[in-house]
Amino acid sequence: MREKLFIDGQWMAPAAGGTFPVIDPATEETIFHAPAGTAPDIDLAVHAARRAFDHGPWPRLSGKERAECLRRIATIILARKDELARMEVRDNGKPLPEAIWDMEDTAGCFQFYAGLAEEMDETPEEMIALAEPRFSAKVVREPIGVAGAIIPWNYPLLMASWKVAPALAAGCTMVLKPSELTPLTALELGAIVEEVGLPAGVLNIVTGLGAEAGRPLSEHPGIDKLAFTGSVPTGAKIMAAAARDIKNVSLELGGKSPFVVFADSDIDRAVEWIMFGIFWNQGQVCSATSRVLVEESLYPALLARLVEEAAKIRIGNGLADGTLLGPLVSKGQYDKVLAAIERGKEEGATVAGGGQRPAGLNTGYFLEPTILTDMAEDSFVWKEEIFGPVVCVKPFRDEQDAIRMANDSRFGLAAAVMSKDRARCERVARAFRAGIVWINCSQPTFTEAPWGGYKQSGIGRELGRWGLSNYLETKQITAFEADEPWGWYIKG
Repeated sequence: MREKLFIDGQWMAPAAGGTFPVIDPATEETIFHAPAGTAPDIDLAVHAARRAFDHGPWPRLSGKERAECLRRIATIILARKDELARMEVRDNGKPLPEAIWDMEDTAGCFQFYAGLAEEMDETPEEMIALAEPRFSAKVVREPIGVAGAIIPWNYPLLMASWKVAPALAAGCTMVLKPSELTPLTALELGAIVEEVGLPAGVLNIVTGLGAEAGRPLSEHPGIDKLAFTGSVPTGAKIMAAAARDIKNVSLELGGKSPFVVFADSDIDRAVEWIMFGIFWNQGQVCSATSRVLVEESLYPALLARLVEEAAKIRIGNGLADGTLLGPLVSKGQYDKVLAAIERGKEEGATVAGGGQRPAGLNTGYFLEPTILTDMAEDSFVWKEEIFGPVVCVKPFRDEQDAIRMANDSRFGLAAAVMSKDRARCERVARAFRAGIVWINCSQPTFTEAPWGGYKQSGIGRELGRWGLSNYLETKQITAFEADEPWGWYIKG
């Protein structure tokens, strides 16, 4: 585990000399004391990134040359995936098979953007047809500059790759600030890029608390672009900080995503996808389909089956064989989820299943998969993101009722619909006010496809070619090609 910050290609002790504890959520034990970066460290990192962008080789390399570095990063991640996955489990709590999948997806993200970097060489400019024949015009895409990235704790290394890989592919330099709850694999990424030989200052990694490191990063005048994944309140603060310098900003801010299940759906398939949509990663997923809407005639049977199957999920330490539900990431998150369940009960919701600490797990932030019913449409648990293994289930009358309930939210990240009638699925998918829609499934995420939401779920898109565009500026270059003078003021 890395005890220093990674700045300007070197490992440096934080300026204030502080540390903060890293806690294993399955055991509640402190497993490490991470370096606590503060404003002076952020300033040093931003200046290093600025020098690397303004004077270093990285933005001036060909796409192919940058792609070679990205592929080497992917190769090392794959070679170390078991070690990195175990580190992620101890840091975050998720089951080991999920963490291994995350490492594979992380490597895949770097590989994907390596391919897009190479494609940039094939189309370095685009000629534009003009109505005025005496002029020519072309468009070029250039790296946006120095990017600041603040990432969450639910997918620590994977979320880092969603920002680092496209930024590096575009030719940007970056300062990465991981969550203080899960800093370990982000620091390890510093060791990986050091091994690859990434030029000094291209990627800088500063761990620390949000107020002491995240805020100085979002407010720093040397940053050209801010990319953030996290909560709406923090996202609003980052937008406000970006507004002062008119920084480019992209935000992914979570949601309260609906899953509409029509009566013609197969119950087993519906229950499987409902559980995958909310219990994967302990429900700590921004796109979790935490509001399940079931057509009235299917509702009783589906609810009974869901309660039955959720009770079978094996809960335990993420490193234990067979674990499918690990602990929540921290005591703070655990208390927040328990408080939400209690508030739901106070407002009239019924706990149809779970809602308790699992028997025999007296240490760690463990919670049974929880199913709530009978809540009002204006209740806290139906409206607000809980970010835990808690699903709210309600019946609906018909298609229009389902669409109304699904869209009645300040969020719009994701939505899902299930039916054997594909035409109806397509119709409902078009009606959802959400940036990501799944048909007959929930949560599949592909690097090639755009990721982001409507309304308060954020601004911009990550992944795919849209993710690369986050880190590129568009420049018009227009030339006067005629031999004769322009002749507006000086008459020939």
